[in-house]
Amino acid sequence: MTDAPVIVTAQRLTAFIVSVLEALKMSPRNAALTADLMVRTDLRGVDSHGIGMLPKYMEWTRAGFIHPWADPVVVRDDLATALVDGRKGLGHPAAVLAMELALSKAATYGIGIAAVRNSNHFGACANYSMMALDRGMIGLAFTNSPFVAMVPTFARKPMMGTNPISLAAPAGSHTPFVLDMATTTVAVGKLHIAARWNKPIPAGWGLDAGGAPTTDARAVLASRLLSPLGGSRELGGHKGYGLGVLVDILSGVLSGGVYGNLLDRAGMRDRQQLNTGHCFAAIDIKRFRPVEEFHAAMDDMLGTLNATPRADGQERVYAAGEPEAETEAYRRRHGIPMAPALATQVNEIAAELGVEPLATGA
Repeated sequence: MTDAPVIVTAQRLTAFIVSVLEALKMSPRNAALTADLMVRTDLRGVDSHGIGMLPKYMEWTRAGFIHPWADPVVVRDDLATALVDGRKGLGHPAAVLAMELALSKAATYGIGIAAVRNSNHFGACANYSMMALDRGMIGLAFTNSPFVAMVPTFARKPMMGTNPISLAAPAGSHTPFVLDMATTTVAVGKLHIAARWNKPIPAGWGLDAGGAPTTDARAVLASRLLSPLGGSRELGGHKGYGLGVLVDILSGVLSGGVYGNLLDRAGMRDRQQLNTGHCFAAIDIKRFRPVEEFHAAMDDMLGTLNATPRADGQERVYAAGEPEAETEAYRRRHGIPMAPALATQVNEIAAELGVEPLATGA
């Protein structure tokens, strides 16, 4: 039996993350922005990419890979395109700056695209694609990682990160469509969650060091051998592999960021340079048709999907974004659950930095 979760409110979690980030010399503005995005991620039930990333951010900061005090800068700004340099800072501020540029350009040109280099982990992709929703636009977000995990089809060695993709599209009365997915069978963060709760994982998620399927999350975390989305070639794994390369092209090759296994192949780790890349795009719907017509068509499409006859034993057919929206509504009322092991970790970070702990007794 697993231990009961530690429940914290969104407000308390936000204040705690701000205190930690400011203790790491992040500016108050960037700390507030980053904390808001991390907590929004936890509210939506994506527990792998919110407060759960804080221990990793501390580890990477201590190792010199992240400069929390850095401010991103725009290095190219040309018509519908832009390039941002994250200056080794945490990825959230650079990602917000780039997506705001993409949205501004889409308002002028109908479409905008901004890439980011020299950045770091930015949390959940959906945080940035969803920035388009209130503007009546479609948003896209991509990011790669210098830490390889995906084993290409027919290979036995990881060669790229989990390389997620997100698209957000508004609707009328329906919950917006928000897709946010790794191009591997599972995100690494979900392995960390399973490990914290001492839970087994499905056998298809990853391989142990010997290349055998395993249900031990810690074994997969140690091996970092994840299958591409789809798994084997016969089940379409080559498609996930192709999508992973697509993300590396847009996020890394286009921006001048990392791609593939460049981190160790080019000696970047020794230089304390992760150079994570991101890419963001926005599409102004009204350049194609009236926004109201688009909303009505989205409502019709998503409603029809919800009304699809259900498989035996299933209560509902969801569209992407609906489970997260429901989780957010619930957690805003009842609080955010944390694994006791994670609460202990972040309290140790608080003690190290001399800030108030998140949960006493955790």
